[in-house]
Amino acid sequence: MIGVAFGQSSFTDLDFADDVSLLAELLELLVPKLETIASEAASLGFEVNWQKTKVQGLGCKEDMPLTIKVQGQNVTVVEEFVYLGSFIHSSTGSTCDISRRSAITRAAMQSLENQFWRSRLTISTKLKLYNTCILPIFLYGSDCWAISKTNARQIDALDQWCLRMLLGIR
Repeated sequence: MIGVAFGQSSFTDLDFADDVSLLAELLELLVPKLETIASEAASLGFEVNWQKTKVQGLGCKEDMPLTIKVQGQNVTVVEEFVYLGSFIHSSTGSTCDISRRSAITRAAMQSLENQFWRSRLTISTKLKLYNTCILPIFLYGSDCWAISKTNARQIDALDQWCLRMLLGIR
């Protein structure tokens, strides 16, 4: 994965690119940069798969087009996508990713209910399992979250639900 922010345009390491993140203030600035990436990739013997390429406008702009043209190809403009395990939404908020991670965490807790949480393991062992196996599922990518008070309550509620399940309190 290569992340590129635009100021001085310099594209290096494209021969190792699999996923590329491009950041631009305006959609109009992104199109020429995508064209530059495509021409640089072509000089290395690679080509951009325009069917897989997606563009996202941040900040919930209502006048956002459904597609943009890059080198005569239609590129879809999306409102949300999953990138490196994190849910990215055009609203730039973290609520969607927190809800998604909460659901994944709840499913993981429930899948281990009979094997671990209802077993005769000590509470200390259950807590170690929770901290090493369950919490990382929820916290993956959390260092990028912008947390509101509502999000904090949602996170606390999930943690309390997990601990009640771990302790056998229904």
